[in-house]
Amino acid sequence: MESMLHRVLRLALASALTGLAAGGAPSSAAGQGRFDVAIERVLPRITEIRHRIHANPELGNREVETAALVADHLRRLGFDDVRTGIAHTGVVAVLRGGRPGPVVAVRADMDALPVTEATDLPFASTKRTTYLGQEVGVMHACGHDIHTAVQLGVASILRGVQAELPGTVVFVFQPAEEGPPPGEEGGAKLMLEEGAFDDPRPEAVFGLHASAHADVGRVAYTPGGALAAVDHFRAVIRGRQAHGAAPHHGIDPVVMAAQAVTALQTIRSRNLSPLAPSVVTVGLIRGGTRFNIIPGEVRLEGTVRTYDPDVQDTVERRMREILDGVTRAGGGAFELDYDRVVPVTINDRALTSATVPSLTAAVGEGNVALADPWMAGEDFSRFANEVPGFFFMLGARKPGTVSGDHHSPTFRADDGALPVGMRAMANVLWDYLEREAGGPESAVR
Repeated sequence: MESMLHRVLRLALASALTGLAAGGAPSSAAGQGRFDVAIERVLPRITEIRHRIHANPELGNREVETAALVADHLRRLGFDDVRTGIAHTGVVAVLRGGRPGPVVAVRADMDALPVTEATDLPFASTKRTTYLGQEVGVMHACGHDIHTAVQLGVASILRGVQAELPGTVVFVFQPAEEGPPPGEEGGAKLMLEEGAFDDPRPEAVFGLHASAHADVGRVAYTPGGALAAVDHFRAVIRGRQAHGAAPHHGIDPVVMAAQAVTALQTIRSRNLSPLAPSVVTVGLIRGGTRFNIIPGEVRLEGTVRTYDPDVQDTVERRMREILDGVTRAGGGAFELDYDRVVPVTINDRALTSATVPSLTAAVGEGNVALADPWMAGEDFSRFANEVPGFFFMLGARKPGTVSGDHHSPTFRADDGALPVGMRAMANVLWDYLEREAGGPESAVR
């Protein structure tokens, strides 16, 4: 007898696919329905996996249970090349098709965030842990549970047609996309250093990201620069401690910090072209122990987002000049640690042009949109710096509802994004392999 969960998911899948078909005429009948039967077959299990990952989130470099779940699923599928422990908790699995063809990679990130969930999802996270010395909640507040589940679904689908697969797919499950804990290495950089792309080496890489700003059934992409470079700065402004009633006996780092925060905003408004996208944000100010004590130092921490290396250089240079000027004028001193975390995420234009028809065929022309560049950053950029890459946004908001923003306690991604993501990515990978292998369009159903 069909389980209630299976029945609900089957009806939801049918509704989603009907809606996609209504969104626009597909460019390829094969692309439109190629994997529908396989998606319906694997969807209940993939949905259960998504719920399990969401209810048991783990921070960067700590994705032990998530990685074990991923590796176990892949081995149960019959993958005979599953490597674990890459960049601490990363997993890389290789699926070699029965037909000759190129090698392509697809990446999903697995880590969660130190955010306390405030949704009414029945599988909402109640996990807590210690992060930077503070007790925090842990939540998949950026959709990485969707990414991992979708990619496991794609692995399930393509494993079922492995004999007809025209080439090789490298499945990369990445830890610490949001950045490793301070003092640790991790993420895409460490995965590449530890051989994620070495054997076999892909010639292109694909990825997706759940979007709280788009409805389920829709996808969006940005040719060229799609997501910003991310820099992380930490500054210490040093003064001299004194009684709050006798500021003339000290050197006040609080006043200098306040002046610096305001002055840093002039970089964007007065030192850069108004047409050059950039953000300078101070997100953390810490200093002092008591209301009537002028502290000896104040710490500032924040982020810079840019799309142009020259702009990036200008921001760092002006930041040092401003901190130097402010602290000299105030009689203090400063230290600045400026870290260029990830580069710009670039969608290779030739690869983008070749891939968009596959997206259109999978979800319908009316459901594919051009997106403006986003000032968020993505560790996927390091993979796309190694080989041409294509990264797209997957609508995850249930139509007619509201989701909190990414990285917020009320972020919620709907299960309906799972079949759409599987369908889109499976078709993108298959079409790339078929096209680059030079073979006829597949007749897989």
